[in-house]
Amino acid sequence: MGKAREQFAGDHGTHERIRAIDDEVLFKVKIQRWRGAVWLDEDQPWLVAAGQREDGSADDFYAALEADANAARARHNSEHSKPLPGKTYVGPLLPTADDYARHRLEAGIRLVRRLVAELQDLTRGSLRDGHEHATDFPTFRLGVLVRADEGHETYVAVRITGSVPDDLAVVILRHVPGCDPQSWFPEYALPGRHLLPAEQAWSTVMEPQAAARLLEGG
Repeated sequence: MGKAREQFAGDHGTHERIRAIDDEVLFKVKIQRWRGAVWLDEDQPWLVAAGQREDGSADDFYAALEADANAARARHNSEHSKPLPGKTYVGPLLPTADDYARHRLEAGIRLVRRLVAELQDLTRGSLRDGHEHATDFPTFRLGVLVRADEGHETYVAVRITGSVPDDLAVVILRHVPGCDPQSWFPEYALPGRHLLPAEQAWSTVMEPQAAARLLEGG
């Protein structure tokens, strides 16, 4: 899995096709004795089969993959009036609707985990120096500004530059440390400047005790 992610992480590089498979384009992944077959759906790689290289053996990954694909084509043609062209059929190996749904769910979980970690770092960093701290995500930029006044409530502002769905904005505000998720108000300006056309912002207050705990935690 790690080798497949590494090999197909970018647009650069060439990939070796598994020539024995003719109904879909499958690419080879190699690491030590392990071999894999990767199918590309636009820019998304899917590792659809894997096994060990046993050159000359019926148990060899490539030999077994071809044999299974030949058998799958034969079964399909026996059950359907219109036969498939070519020699192989790897349709049963390709991702299903459930696989795509699982992939979207896992991607959402990874995004939330990253948001939580980044919000902790941004809030703590801004709390220490009073300046906005920001980071980039694929489709938006997230910034946090904390202004602390000793003995008083601490002002917190969150701004998003770019396009995000409303439910993601809610997730972001819910995970700002030390802040009540129900206490955010929309802002039309940030300290020292107005919002840009592509920006949206909210503000609230953080209790001094929460700010102290946040600083002590990292």
